[in-house]
Amino acid sequence: MGPVKYDDISKVATEVLNDDFQVAGYTFKAKQKTNWQGAMLSSQVDLFDTGCATPAKLTWKFPKPFGCPSFCVDKLEMDKGGKFKFEVSAFPKNVKGVRLDCKSDLVDKKKILAGITYTGIKDAQLKLECKPSNPQDFVAEATYNHGIVTCGAKMSPAILKARVPEFGLRFHSGPLFGAVFARDSCQSFNAAAMYKVNDDVKCAVACQFAMKTGLTNAIFGLSYRNLYKIKVAQDQTVSVAAKHHVSKGFTVLTGTRYNLQKGDYSYGLQLSIE
Repeated sequence: MGPVKYDDISKVATEVLNDDFQVAGYTFKAKQKTNWQGAMLSSQVDLFDTGCATPAKLTWKFPKPFGCPSFCVDKLEMDKGGKFKFEVSAFPKNVKGVRLDCKSDLVDKKKILAGITYTGIKDAQLKLECKPSNPQDFVAEATYNHGIVTCGAKMSPAILKARVPEFGLRFHSGPLFGAVFARDSCQSFNAAAMYKVNDDVKCAVACQFAMKTGLTNAIFGLSYRNLYKIKVAQDQTVSVAAKHHVSKGFTVLTGTRYNLQKGDYSYGLQLSIE
């Protein structure tokens, strides 16, 4: 188990609770890989959205533009609001373990983000991201993996005002996984855990705890074969989701959400073609 991004420390548990829950709206997704340097087009249409019956989001990916293996267009996206996302990365040949990144909305130069990730140290990952127009607006993170344990730290100007960086810790041993983040000068904590009962069943829990307010936003979830899921939140919201592989490359995802206290509900449907 190698190093992970700082924000992905709890991913093994949170993906059970967050992924594949289409509990509101109707969505159609399609992904088409082309023969042009491995370029890929992903499209998402949110049916019957406000103001337009079929608002769409289009995303291009060019792994090797113009046949260049050390340069990649990770994302060229236009959403239903006409906003753009442009993300590119480069891998210098003469510097092992270095990845350079650049992100832009193709509108405001002041919002351009430049980043560098270094993985040249075994089991470690160092990352720095900042705005070239204002280098003091930065985010720095580091993670290190040792056996079943991964630890990490994250810093930014806002975090450093408290003089204490954020910390993250996780362990993964056999069927058991746990992760915790310490934020706000160790005044608030986010914890998540997952237990793999067998090859078919996974259960997970996540919660937030603050020294001043106590336990908030606890969620418990259960997954069966990564196809059928149910989760219950502290605010008495129950969400259920089901995924069905109709045939190779064609998937149907449906779900519903009901709040026991308020009595309101929503439901959704997603069709995916790859």
